Amino acid sequence: MRKPEPVVLQSERVRLEPLAADHAIALEAAARDGELWNLRVTSVPAPGETAGYIAAALAGQEKGHMLPFAVVDAASGRVIGSTRYHDIVPAVERLEIGYTWYGKSWQRSHVNTSCKLLLMTHAFEALGAQLVGWRTDNYNFASQKAIERLGARKDGVLRHHALRRDGTVRDTVMYSLAAGEWPEVKAHLQYQLTRPREA
Repeated sequence: MRKPEPVVLQSERVRLEPLAADHAIALEAAARDGELWNLRVTSVPAPGETAGYIAAALAGQEKGHMLPFAVVDAASGRVIGSTRYHDIVPAVERLEIGYTWYGKSWQRSHVNTSCKLLLMTHAFEALGAQLVGWRTDNYNFASQKAIERLGARKDGVLRHHALRRDGTVRDTVMYSLAAGEWPEVKAHLQYQLTRPREA
């Protein structure tokens, strides 16, 4: 697997740009859409914490285990959220997709499917990953459903695994998709983005 490097990933509707310090103001505005920092099962930066959030992501990129993106609505040019590759392990050709959040106005829209299609296509077809993983809080049921809708398989639960922002300790639900499963999943995601929607 090739080492992930900063790159722009784009479809007709969304653009993933390498996260940078100058995204801070726009990212903070996106988080205000729904006051997402109040959700105990996510890691969305609270007001005044966005610069530090970006700095930590870029430190992970410098160390080689993260590659963060700003999520941009292609039509308006507005930053609407963030996502990243993380736990990148080239030796076993594995990476994970996570730290994903979108402003409330963009949840339950095409955005998550569009972003994950871009990220998985790049991971499997450009980088040569053999496995893409996801992890989420055991109480983040919306995230679990979204990951399952992508076609990922539930691997299991790591109990008493990580601290939440409120100091409680969460169980972590793990999912993955192997390279051999990707062609079928890709076709399904493309169908999801093009099928007629009910009014």
